[in-house]
Amino acid sequence: MEAVIPWSELEARVALHDPKASKGRQPVGLSAMLRIYFLQHWFALSNPCAEDALYESPLLRGFFGIDLGRVPAPDETTILNFCPLLEANGLCRETLGAANHSLSSKGLRIATGTIADATNPAATILAAPSSTSNANQKRQPAA
Repeated sequence: MEAVIPWSELEARVALHDPKASKGRQPVGLSAMLRIYFLQHWFALSNPCAEDALYESPLLRGFFGIDLGRVPAPDETTILNFCPLLEANGLCRETLGAANHSLSSKGLRIATGTIADATNPAATILAAPSSTSNANQKRQPAA
């Protein structure tokens, strides 16, 4: 995603409207928040699920540039408060459109997906029934 999404261009568009820190918890970097916004769209994640994904996946933390040894991952309220910033300034459609344009110009597209962590020992692999999409609508165990 680093090579195909124009992150610096998108960040520059949002930075014009980004409030600066004053009192309270220091804001999470704009780059990380914008990436979290996209992650939520790509994987249909709620705010709490996005926060959990950041704590559970070293790969996602690397993508967002979050080092838990230095700063905590943004909590669900921080994630929740970022979307109105985009909406209030008409940036939702603009940022997603720019990313989609960049992807399509490279012959790519993102469809909603599911995050699966095969390294999780608590994960369970379930057997799926064999397909019935054949002429006689019978299960084929080899399929």
